[in-house]
Amino acid sequence: MSKRRKRPAPWHPRVWGAWILVAFGWLLAQLPLRTLFRVGALFGALAYRLGGSRRHITRVNVALCFPELSGAAQDARVREVFRHTGVALVELLLAWLDPKLPIADRCTIHGLEHLRAAAAQGRGVLLVGAHFSCIDIMAQPLARAIDLDVVYRQNRNPVWEWLQVRGRRHYFDGVIERDDVRGMLRRLKAGRIVWYAADQDYGRRHSVFAPFFGIPAATITATARLARVNESPVLFMYQHRDLDSQTWEAHIGPPLDGYPSGDDVADATRINALIEAAVRLHPAQYLWLHRRFKTRPPGEPRLY
Repeated sequence: MSKRRKRPAPWHPRVWGAWILVAFGWLLAQLPLRTLFRVGALFGALAYRLGGSRRHITRVNVALCFPELSGAAQDARVREVFRHTGVALVELLLAWLDPKLPIADRCTIHGLEHLRAAAAQGRGVLLVGAHFSCIDIMAQPLARAIDLDVVYRQNRNPVWEWLQVRGRRHYFDGVIERDDVRGMLRRLKAGRIVWYAADQDYGRRHSVFAPFFGIPAATITATARLARVNESPVLFMYQHRDLDSQTWEAHIGPPLDGYPSGDDVADATRINALIEAAVRLHPAQYLWLHRRFKTRPPGEPRLY
């Protein structure tokens, strides 16, 4: 049996190409914002043409979740998803490689009073979000408004890992890997706000099936479990961009009343319903490139 390949060192020749891309990204981040958005849209159009597997995944997701759209309308939405994904890429460059750019001046946060009031209780706060394509650009305005931590997914490439951790540490005191549950609990018990996205398919372990756009989706139960252990209030946040004005908005709701309920399926269904309602407001700005319905209930066929 072949052994699993070890992660290369950050200076290994295998990752020199990634360092070159980071340098190129830094140069792009120096462009005017309007020009950068156009570059992002171009990246999105190119990704649509070249990203065969991701284009297929996106088409399947859009067809499953928006069956009321005609075939032409679904294809238009897929193209728009890739456009926003391309813009999201250049937003990452701004957030991680040019943190001094005053992006916060172009962002509006609605409902910040809910988050501040919840934090004042001293039991920590779970700020639950989802993978909307402008998730990382909101780091600067959020960090300027209130002190919080963030959960992320480790990358196998040491360059991308370095970049995302370093980039997020510009704004967050705690950058917590998603498997570090003890780290999250320590932060919550210290009264910290922990922001993380709860909408990806991580398999059957620690998940239940709950409807998302009417389709059973493997949904993590960590949100309810973390909230239950520390009696931390749970708030939901979503964000979106305006391509024409190059501005962003985030919306934070009040604490979820009666959450967690003790019923994992009911709690997961409630979180999915919040995410779905937010996605429907700006459907092209969600991460439809992800195989959200990868894990299927027993006996059901694969969708991708």
